[in-house]
Amino acid sequence: MKHKVFSITLLMFSVLAIVATAAAQRRIDRGERRELRADRHEIRADGREIRGDRREIRQDVIERGADLRELRQDRREGASPEELRADRREIRSDSREILGDRRELRGDLRDRRGDVRDLRRDRRDARRD
Repeated sequence: MKHKVFSITLLMFSVLAIVATAAAQRRIDRGERRELRADRHEIRADGREIRGDRREIRQDVIERGADLRELRQDRREGASPEELRADRREIRSDSREILGDRRELRGDLRDRRGDVRDLRRDRRDARRD
């Protein structure tokens, strides 16, 4: 008999705890939900953009490597000084461009991390309100 009463009491408390937890969670209103969804979509788009930028940088590095191999080959074959100078100038400008792209990518990554942090904070705040 005591076992049965204890089981029923335990069951009632667990059901009450589940109901209380569900009631304690507040629903996010439509306006905030729409804003959060738009932020999430923007973050995903930024992620796609960043991946595309990484692919482009990787391809530029590969092309610069090919230009370097070509310059070495031209040196071995005894190309004219003007041609070698033009190749070096091109490689130097490509290197500067790659460095600028990487710097820009780091800024984009920093911005995206901030956006993700803001989204999490906004979601947490919306649940509290």
